[in-house]
Amino acid sequence: MKKITLLIACLGLMISCNEASKKETEETPSETIQETEAITEKEPTKPEETEIWEPIPDKVNPSAQNGAPSDALVLFDGSGFDQWISSVDSTEVKWNLNDDGSMTVKDKTGDIQTKKNFGSVQLHLEWRSNPDNKATNQNRSNSGVFFQNRYEVQILDNNDNPTYVNGMVGSIYKQAIPLVNPAKPTGEWNAYDIIFHAPEFDSEGNKTKAATLTVLLNGVLVQDHFELEGTTEYIGWPKNEAHGPAPIKLQDHQDMSGVSYRNIWVREL
Repeated sequence: MKKITLLIACLGLMISCNEASKKETEETPSETIQETEAITEKEPTKPEETEIWEPIPDKVNPSAQNGAPSDALVLFDGSGFDQWISSVDSTEVKWNLNDDGSMTVKDKTGDIQTKKNFGSVQLHLEWRSNPDNKATNQNRSNSGVFFQNRYEVQILDNNDNPTYVNGMVGSIYKQAIPLVNPAKPTGEWNAYDIIFHAPEFDSEGNKTKAATLTVLLNGVLVQDHFELEGTTEYIGWPKNEAHGPAPIKLQDHQDMSGVSYRNIWVREL
């Protein structure tokens, strides 16, 4: 009888210890973690505790190269096509070089592209529609700037010229309607300032991060860090085949568009 009583007492003690341990475990996690974080992440009490002194950003002159930043690559300044080749056959550019420091699309000679390949960039370019072009819809001074030969920001004269809004000036072609239309009157110079972040792919060719575009037209935000679905296709859905750095391209729409360009520079990001 004494043995049975002793056994029951031992079992009771074990159950009591287990319940106490369980209760302690249930009450511990969040409270203990918070207390630990409060100790390790103690709020600074002196201003110098949140000051960072290095690394020091490089100094850049914002207008060192006729308006281009000192760390930019000038792609076109009116002196020639040294940075460009024909997209058709990699030969010399056949577009017209003008006395005012601009160039104009020469109809049906084909797109032109940079000799150099680029990844993520900041791009500045200025463009002007042709005042003599009286066509309608997509044939009125149509061109475009392509990043990595695949992703187009549209150029078009939409003054008194309606068209589908995901193909109008300031659009990311067939993917994103511009927030507003701040384009200048026909024949006046417009300026694009564009931030392009290239897409990323894994070793098997799967896209792991979408490309993004932020676009300002004449200093006004028209695309706000838009995530591209893939390539900007004229027909069909966007494509997402793996690729690396590639040229920046300007379009010959082959419709007597007469679009002109000037002051083009790029900063690699």
